[in-house]
Amino acid sequence: MDIVARNNVKVSGRSGGRPMIFSHGFGCDQSMWRYVAPAFEDEYETVLFDYVGAGRSELSAYSAERYASLDGYAQDVLDVCEELDLTGAVFVGHSVSAMVGVLAAIREPRRLSTLILVAPSPRYIDDGDYVGGFSGADIEELVDSLDSNYLGWSSQMAPVVMGNPDRPELGEELTNSFCRTDPEIAKQFARTTFLSDNRDDLGKVTVPTLILQCSHDALAPPQVGHYVHQAIPGSELTLMRATGHCPNLSAPEETIAAIKAFL
Repeated sequence: MDIVARNNVKVSGRSGGRPMIFSHGFGCDQSMWRYVAPAFEDEYETVLFDYVGAGRSELSAYSAERYASLDGYAQDVLDVCEELDLTGAVFVGHSVSAMVGVLAAIREPRRLSTLILVAPSPRYIDDGDYVGGFSGADIEELVDSLDSNYLGWSSQMAPVVMGNPDRPELGEELTNSFCRTDPEIAKQFARTTFLSDNRDDLGKVTVPTLILQCSHDALAPPQVGHYVHQAIPGSELTLMRATGHCPNLSAPEETIAAIKAFL
């Protein structure tokens, strides 16, 4: 299958410039980067795409077996890189895509030579001294609720994820994005996301890495950002004033400035 069509790949910006790949999180698509990506088009060749099962990707290419782990999503990223012959790219991954980028960069650091991890979490469930932000029962309840009533779950969960209750239009946008996603695919992606544990992968990262940690993030609290920073050799951590889990929508200017300062 044509990878460009399969993943709805869109290339913009400076032809021949260093590639910069923007990767969306659960229940979202590439439109979540519309306030951030254009700021890099003068200098970089920007690449946006939808994971199979999201946005305007080819839903017929979805395989429950392939996407049962984050490795399947990492392969989507590497497929796009191979199709476009990208090397030395900056990978900007939001939420679960942060760990997808980690996996892809471990496998092919020649393709992804810099990581920008926006609101990352290697594990959402607490484990001994590790604070993920949720108990096992919390996540089990979340997944069960999603299974029984996906649209209801979306309308409840999206505003919590977004934060910024004083700007309800942001929560509404995320709710609508969740609701546009195929429910069966979303249910599996949620399990893959919330039950994954990528802590052991962090120490294998060999490329320059920036972690953007929001304040008051309901999904990835500050302890998680500090953990990722300590686990990835030589990484940098930026603590943002932005609240919530989606600074690419709620605080694009601060997100852009932090990325540009690192690059």
